[in-house]
Amino acid sequence: MMDFESFEAQALATPLSQTEKAAAVLLAMGKSVAGKLLKFFTQAELQAIIAAAQSLRAIPPHELEALVNEFEDLFTEGAGLMDNAKAMESILEEGLTPDEVDGLLGRRATFQSYEASIWDRLQECDPVAVAQSLAKEHPQTIAYVLSMMPSSFGAKVLLQLSDRQRPDILNRAVNMKNVSPKAASIIETRVIEMIDEMEAERNSPGPAKIAEVMNELEKKQVDTLLASLETISTDSAKKVRPKIFLFDDILYMPQRSRVQLFNDVSTDVITMALRGSAPELRESILASVGARQRRMIESDLAVGDAGINPRDIAIARRSITQEAIRLAASGQLELKEKESEAA
Repeated sequence: MMDFESFEAQALATPLSQTEKAAAVLLAMGKSVAGKLLKFFTQAELQAIIAAAQSLRAIPPHELEALVNEFEDLFTEGAGLMDNAKAMESILEEGLTPDEVDGLLGRRATFQSYEASIWDRLQECDPVAVAQSLAKEHPQTIAYVLSMMPSSFGAKVLLQLSDRQRPDILNRAVNMKNVSPKAASIIETRVIEMIDEMEAERNSPGPAKIAEVMNELEKKQVDTLLASLETISTDSAKKVRPKIFLFDDILYMPQRSRVQLFNDVSTDVITMALRGSAPELRESILASVGARQRRMIESDLAVGDAGINPRDIAIARRSITQEAIRLAASGQLELKEKESEAA
């Protein structure tokens, strides 16, 4: 069995890693010099050095001198390094801001991190869905939540609330005093529940699957099915309807998204899809292609639809809507105008 003295001697002889060496040299330099060097490290490197400093063993003078020579610096005397964590913190405070020091040392308040994550998550939700969920809450709760949201997102949510609710909520928000930590905690817990409910709703496979099926049908068929579904469950119809995207819905896309969509669709497919289409829809699509391509399409459409198989028209339209859905899923375009733009 190894006795304590043997174990201690072996521990002292354990070679230092490169990160531990860097921590030791910085600690030996002192705050003013070491603090100026911190800006040359990445955050990941600083975090590694801090971790190494907190568990760094005592370094005797002769070993420190050898270490300094290895870094090609000139030290005339060394000292054993003790209380490394506190010393490293002093060095950090010399060269970084208090917030940066707190972040590197992991001292950021749990409540602050928790609070930020709530509003970041909420901002990722659909403002219409957020407004619908908030509308069921007490006006004072709504006012507090609106006051905590980023202003641009809060404006979108506010516009979705009813005209009857808005004046009271705005008045409460304007005259809101400091909210007690206990009340804030209760409200924020409820906000997390709302976010979880909206995310579960958004990720539910049922409505998405049914919408996929309906996207394969003609508009008249979809309208009939939705009307039938609504007689059974209005809530189910509301879940499915936003996920349906048909050829006629191209009319409601932002212009830049239409241009993006038809940029890679062949002229033949566009021509076939436009046969028998409504004038307004046809114009919106033709306005999204180049002048030369437009002339070619208009020339082909002028010949008429005699002898054209309706199935070929349906296939062409379906290929375009499927491409639109694919591009929207990858974030390359939007299927509908944003609320703020449509307002």
